[in-house]
Amino acid sequence: MSSGIVVVGDVITDVVAMLSGPLATGSDTAAGIRFSGGGQAANTAAWLAAQGAEVTLVAAIGDDETGRERVAELERVGVTCAVERHEGYPTGTVIVLAHGGERTMISQRGANLRLTAAQVDRALAAAPDAGHLHLSAYTLLDAGSRGAGQRALAVARERGLTTSVDAASAAPLRRVGAAAFLSWVRDVDLLLVNTDEATVLAGGLDPAAQARALTAAARRVVVKRGAAGAVWVDRNGTVETAPARGVPVVDVTGAGDAFAAGLLTAWLAGADSRAALSRAGDLGALAVSSVGARPAS
Repeated sequence: MSSGIVVVGDVITDVVAMLSGPLATGSDTAAGIRFSGGGQAANTAAWLAAQGAEVTLVAAIGDDETGRERVAELERVGVTCAVERHEGYPTGTVIVLAHGGERTMISQRGANLRLTAAQVDRALAAAPDAGHLHLSAYTLLDAGSRGAGQRALAVARERGLTTSVDAASAAPLRRVGAAAFLSWVRDVDLLLVNTDEATVLAGGLDPAAQARALTAAARRVVVKRGAAGAVWVDRNGTVETAPARGVPVVDVTGAGDAFAAGLLTAWLAGADSRAALSRAGDLGALAVSSVGARPAS
């Protein structure tokens, strides 16, 4: 059975500011500041590689030093990078303001907008052992890269790969609209959403009802609820809930990406919904226990 995982999406430099207190708008707020690799797709790929998965990342960077640094650090942890450089465009950057278990992100998508369907075709042709495709929905939510995301899902279906999509972020989901987004991800095998994204896509229902509603589009839906745990619902009627691990929260950046990697590695290895959620929770807890969006090296 084909076992490789292809992850399609974004590479970002995260500038993480751990605020000492609430943001003093228009004035100064003390913070610990760290530069590190980020991007939903790149983070998930790094966490997958840390679990021993064979993973290829399909993404776009600028022809700049930060882009080269981002690729090098991913390759060091075992990610195969099918990454193309684009002159005249910066590698994406996100400023993350983190405080009290919440984070606010200020984004420059940069070269991520240059990801193309042709690049996706080349990358998938070069990964004949791939059995699963995981897509960061940022690719779909940006008009510039939407064709690449749609192509990735189409080629995966043509080749018989299983598919998963992480819904990415509530604000851009709201901008494109639930109906459009759900049409783009129709019949994916697994859709991951957090509480805010679930509300955008399914309305203000309880989490299990949101997930059940979203199974009209996706075969399986997992609602990530942060400190409240997670819910899995599938078209077979399975409803599984899991509590979150009780760990001190240092930084929630990348926690959902770690959760996704744990869920995928377990599910693709044949685990049932309960075991998959448990593994996802383990990695999510590990992620929030340290600063940064990647596994500790």
